[in-house]
Amino acid sequence: MTTVLIADDNAQIVSILEEYSKKEGYQTITARDGDEALRLFREHAPDVVLLDVMMPRLDGFAVCREIRRESETPVIMVTARGEDFERIMGLDTGADDYIVKPFSPGEVMARIRSVLRRMQRGTDGAAHVLERGTLRVDLDNYQVTMAGEPVSLTKKELELLWTLASSPGRAFSRESLLNQLWGYDYFGDSRTVDSHIKRLRQKLDSHPHPTWDIKTIWGVGYRFEEVDA
Repeated sequence: MTTVLIADDNAQIVSILEEYSKKEGYQTITARDGDEALRLFREHAPDVVLLDVMMPRLDGFAVCREIRRESETPVIMVTARGEDFERIMGLDTGADDYIVKPFSPGEVMARIRSVLRRMQRGTDGAAHVLERGTLRVDLDNYQVTMAGEPVSLTKKELELLWTLASSPGRAFSRESLLNQLWGYDYFGDSRTVDSHIKRLRQKLDSHPHPTWDIKTIWGVGYRFEEVDA
């Protein structure tokens, strides 16, 4: 049975999410502060975590960073304000998705189903190592190297690079990347993709890569393009 850890200091929100999760057939664990969330995560190893940003003791960002040091369990951040800096910071700490209060419980359940589907696709037993010139992307171990040198990417940056590099020459729209990597469907914001591409390029450009590049397709999105050295 799928287990969902719900961490929020608002008792009403916890109760609603717990009720909807149970209707979906999920087992639920609840925490009211960051310390308790981290302890329960380590004790129960849930399949997905709903993590409020503003919690006592440890905030959601700190909890997410600790989870990412130990596990690739999907984390969905929940924020009351929804400012861009909160969304980006949550994703940079390794979160898989975010949702802004007030929200529809049905939307939250759709996000959970989406991240669980993506995790299932990642455990199908297939080899997940890709090489493009001096670039090597190991999706199983979440490692990227360029000419043998490690490149430190967040989980979502690595998945974005993998998606683009898996289909060189193909133009991906921002909406397509949102749907594939975040599962946003109609809830997505194309600025999320743009900000991740910007940071991904900054990290990759610190290493020479004359045989390929990530190109912007104006009015569409992005593509991984192989070029002559």
